[in-house]
Amino acid sequence: MLTSSPSGRPVLISVISQATAVTIHTTHATAKEEVYLWVTNTSAAAVTLNLLINDGSIVDPDDYIVKTLSLPANSPPLPILTGQTFTSSMVIAAFASVNNALTYQGFINRVI
Repeated sequence: MLTSSPSGRPVLISVISQATAVTIHTTHATAKEEVYLWVTNTSAAAVTLNLLINDGSIVDPDDYIVKTLSLPANSPPLPILTGQTFTSSMVIAAFASVNNALTYQGFINRVI
C-alpha cells in the first residue's frame, strides 16, 4: 500500500500549494517500486491536479510527474500513475487547485 494510506482507503488532497504538497508515498531506499495511483474528483467542477516527485529538497520544475492536469467534475477514479518505477527514498506528493475536492488511492509493487 501507499505509505500515506496503509489501509487502502481514499485520502483527500487537502492543499493548494506546492510548498505544502500532501505526501502520497515515500519510495524504498534501495528496492524499486512500481507505483499505481488513481485520483477521483468529488466536486461539481473541474479541478487541477499537480503531482511531483523529489528527494525532499527544493522543488525543481523537472520534479513534476503531472502538472496542471484538469480532472472533470464528479469523475470516477482516473489512472494517474500506471506502474512507473521509482527508488532512492523519493517522495511522491500532490496538490490541487481546490482544497478537499480530490481523493487518491493506490498501491505499490516492490520489485526486488
